[in-house]
Amino acid sequence: MINKGLSRLGIFFLYLVSLLPFWLLYVISDFLFFGLYYLVGYRRKVVQENLQNAFPEKSAAERADIEKKYFRYLADLIVETVKMISISKAELQRRLVCTNPQVVANYQAAGKSVTAVAGHYCNWEWAGTEFSINTRLFMIYKPLTSDVFDNFFIKVRTRFGAVAVAMKQTLRTMIAHKNEFTVTVFAGDQTPIREQKNYFTQFLNQPTAVFQGIEKIAKLIDSAVIFYDMKRVKRGYYTYTIVPLVENAKESAEHEITEAHVKYLEGMIKREPQYWLWSHRRWKFKPEDAN
Repeated sequence: MINKGLSRLGIFFLYLVSLLPFWLLYVISDFLFFGLYYLVGYRRKVVQENLQNAFPEKSAAERADIEKKYFRYLADLIVETVKMISISKAELQRRLVCTNPQVVANYQAAGKSVTAVAGHYCNWEWAGTEFSINTRLFMIYKPLTSDVFDNFFIKVRTRFGAVAVAMKQTLRTMIAHKNEFTVTVFAGDQTPIREQKNYFTQFLNQPTAVFQGIEKIAKLIDSAVIFYDMKRVKRGYYTYTIVPLVENAKESAEHEITEAHVKYLEGMIKREPQYWLWSHRRWKFKPEDAN
């Protein structure tokens, strides 16, 4: 009961913070960056190790520059995520623009469901939330350990019409809606669970265990597969472009979809590496650990 009470108090505090104007949130972000980077050193060793392994060809100074830019962006990402609690549709659509929404509209007109893949890159939470304003979206997520915070963030993510689906319920949900037009969004760079770490590919210069559920679901419903290509225009403003990867999933070769979305994300990261989630322990599994 005490933990739930503290969680609810924390949620109320986050709601109050979300009401602050963007300019003030970015002032908070500046202080947050200083604390994360200089005072606490939040996961700096993890970030440094990830960057070293991903970019051995870069100099130590270049990697240090990426590291610092990453922590500056991470602080912005935190306050922007909090802002999702109360941001209006109009404000979100002003700050986040899809360059080619007609791509999904064309799939819908053709009766072709869509499997959408995103990475933990730029503000991926804003992208899914904004896209759900005009499209019925199934958003696949990994539940949090705290029921209070899990329920809260489900409400935040589904404010504008998205349907949150726990990862373990994905297959059941897709089968239930296989005769309808659906757009289902997955994070393509999630670390697979221990029991599903049996497929590895080269990603950022190292063997990487990849979640294969995206390919399995896409083939099950014979969807098109697209990728969200996000770019940061300036602080608090983004664009995203819908990039078709595979038109007919059932016709694709084994691992073709998996390799396609992994390689596309890799290209995005190499383009502007500071916007990927480097503090994530992405490489917990090695090929020798495979089933």
